[in-house]
Amino acid sequence: MDLTFFLEQIFNGLGYGFMLFLLAAGLTLVFGIMDTLNLAHGSLFMVGGYVSATVHAQSGSFIAAVLVAVAVTVLLAVLLEALLVRKLYGRDHLSQVLATFGIVLVADDVVKFFWGPSPIMAPTPALLSGPVDLLGLPYPSYRLLILTAGLAVAAGLYLLVNHSKLGMLVRAGASNRAMAEFMGVRVSRVFTIVFALGAALAALAGALMGPISAVEIGMGEAILIPALVVIVIGGIGSVRGAFVASLLVGLVDTAGRAFLPSLLREVLSPALAADVGPAISSIAMYMLMAGVLVFKPSGLFPARV
Repeated sequence: MDLTFFLEQIFNGLGYGFMLFLLAAGLTLVFGIMDTLNLAHGSLFMVGGYVSATVHAQSGSFIAAVLVAVAVTVLLAVLLEALLVRKLYGRDHLSQVLATFGIVLVADDVVKFFWGPSPIMAPTPALLSGPVDLLGLPYPSYRLLILTAGLAVAAGLYLLVNHSKLGMLVRAGASNRAMAEFMGVRVSRVFTIVFALGAALAALAGALMGPISAVEIGMGEAILIPALVVIVIGGIGSVRGAFVASLLVGLVDTAGRAFLPSLLREVLSPALAADVGPAISSIAMYMLMAGVLVFKPSGLFPARV
């Protein structure tokens, strides 16, 4: 195992972690602040990926594709919140899970109707198709864009939630909705903004994911489970926790898949290592979650946004 391969996998893990953060940040805001478990969040991620890939292929502009994907997804999210999710506020989590899971099934069929059952591959932007020198490592410039986007979103969310009037209203509505409404805060409008913000982050993640993996039906459900692991590890409702946990999960998952099989071959037979390595790698993030919850049952940064 050489240093170049090691550094490459570390950066890949950070990139995957930032992608998880984009999805988990919106999910933890909706779940932690609005106390609404929205399984359809993964479907918004999928819609963002499909719309971005389509617009990019037709227009040739990656920036336009991302902007259109975010706009379309936010519009759909606002309609979803007004027609369904708003009726679930205050309901038990089982009702929320059943209702939003129904949206997942509908969304998969709608996407299949418009785009067909086959996966599509979004083109990589021409300006970002080559490598850049990163600590002496020739690293794909597009993956570096993902790292940069994740850092920018993390900084922006921190400022928005902790140092803006909207963030103050969000925290007030989450802490005591009745008192906030009595003081003149239109909590329902604030919650709609939070839901739309979460959708925008999910769409951004889907749009950025398109050029490095296939855009396909069910991609939202596949990445939703790691996102839920992230918010449990980080602490429900905590953007800071989602950021730290996303990086941990990204690094653990990528390192497990890249390094564990070769390490096991040092102590096990090649055949046994080939069977055991992928099995352990696939459950590494769940083992991380269990380990964290043993010592911090509420997550790394509980009850903090």
